[in-house]
Amino acid sequence: MENKIWKNTDTKPRFNHGHNGIIIPCCKSYIWFQMIISENVGDNNILILFYKALAQLKIPYERVETDEAVTMDDCVLIDQKLNMKMVKTLFLCNRKKTIFYLFITAGRKVFDTKHFSSALGISRVSFAPAEMMEEMLGNKIGAATVFGTLLDQDRDVQVIIDKEAADEEFYGCSDGTTTCYMKIRTEDIIERFLSFAKHKPVIVDI
Repeated sequence: MENKIWKNTDTKPRFNHGHNGIIIPCCKSYIWFQMIISENVGDNNILILFYKALAQLKIPYERVETDEAVTMDDCVLIDQKLNMKMVKTLFLCNRKKTIFYLFITAGRKVFDTKHFSSALGISRVSFAPAEMMEEMLGNKIGAATVFGTLLDQDRDVQVIIDKEAADEEFYGCSDGTTTCYMKIRTEDIIERFLSFAKHKPVIVDI
C-alpha cells in the first residue's frame, strides 16, 4: 500500500531558529494515519513498531521535527508550536534492579523519589541504568517514551502516570528520538495505546 501524508496546511514549510539552534517548522504539523517509513525511521525497531501501532489503531496525532532538543527551553518551544505540555518520562528501578517503572509526569515538575515511593507504597527508587532502558524499551537517554512499552512484551516495566499529566487533554512526548515530538490525545495514550501494548497504567496523585 502506498504511504500517504496528509498535511493540514497549504503553505510551504519555513523555519524558525530558537534556543540552542533548535529548528521548528512554522507551518502546521503533519497528521499521519498510515505507516511512514522515512530516513528518520530507518531500521529503528521502536519507531517502526510505534508508527505501525498508530496506523493500526487509527490514532491521529500531530508531530514536529526539530534539531536535537536537549534542554527544557527546547521543550518549551515545542510546547508552544504544538499548543500542548510536554510530559517528562523517567525510567526507574528498585535498588536491586529487579523492578522497573516508567514514570510519566508533567514536564516542568521536579521529580522527588521520596514522594514517588510514598505514593506507591514501595521502597525508594532511583534512575535505572541507561543500558537497561535501551535494552528493555529501545530508548536512549533523552528519548524515553511510553512507546517503548511495545518492546516490553514480558511486561517487566510498570507504567505509572502522574494524575497531573493524565488530566491534560493532550499528551506531548518524543517519538523515541530527540528530533521528533508528538501531540496525541491523552485518552488515546491511556485507553487505547497502552491497552494495545498490554500495559495497564497506574495513575497516582504525586
